[in-house]
Amino acid sequence: MGADVPVRVLLPDSYAGAPDRERPVLYLLHGAHDDHTSWTRETDVEEFLADKEVITVMPSAGPTGIPTDWWNFGRRGADYETFQLDEVTGLLREEFHAGPARAVAGVSTGGYGALAFAARRPGTFAAAASYSGILDTTATGMRTVVGAIVAREGQLPAALWGSAVLQQANWSAHNPYRLADRLRGTYLYVSQGSGLPSDDFGNLEGAVLEGTLWSQARKFVDRLDDLGVPVRSHLYRGGTHAWTAWRAEFETSWPTLATGLGLDPAR
Repeated sequence: MGADVPVRVLLPDSYAGAPDRERPVLYLLHGAHDDHTSWTRETDVEEFLADKEVITVMPSAGPTGIPTDWWNFGRRGADYETFQLDEVTGLLREEFHAGPARAVAGVSTGGYGALAFAARRPGTFAAAASYSGILDTTATGMRTVVGAIVAREGQLPAALWGSAVLQQANWSAHNPYRLADRLRGTYLYVSQGSGLPSDDFGNLEGAVLEGTLWSQARKFVDRLDDLGVPVRSHLYRGGTHAWTAWRAEFETSWPTLATGLGLDPAR
């Protein structure tokens, strides 16, 4: 990364008494315009995971929340993929005796990261979960959504993966939908709301954004079904692009993540 990047780590209650015990790792990825503190700030994940035999890591993906290797106009840019999957994994192994079993989950752009990581690095994660993620980056309207996220942070949209036309191969190489067949063997959970009509009248913007992602999420799940790749999906009516939905979705997805981590899904 060429810089110091913050990472938050949660250790289970049992860690103090057995720090040398090898434990699996759960990655929790944040969304756009947020940071590595979002999961502990917005959810009760610290309490929920306290009695689970898992090390939880929440690495920063920068202000856009897109954990990827930036194209940067053909020059080496920020490489959050290598940082999160290689450097952070190595540090967890060295500092906390983390084991090889890993699962990943994320909200919004972090949901993109969870499925993109699992597809781009088959075998790295035994389970992956996306909550309102961008799962088909080239579906109708998604290039605009991704570009707006990047532009809001003062970056040129083309710096991410290049031109969607001239660098089409690079876009495809980072698109979970195009890489869906590589998710075979990974425990998967995908949730997405339809947005409008929503019963959250105080967050119309969140309902509209959720609705914008609806069709591409359904298309992604259909793609997995066509490929014969098992997925547990929750495509629900209404909802908003907000933590009010994602808190419950994480706990609902826990049995899927726990199974991949080799833990008792009932605990």
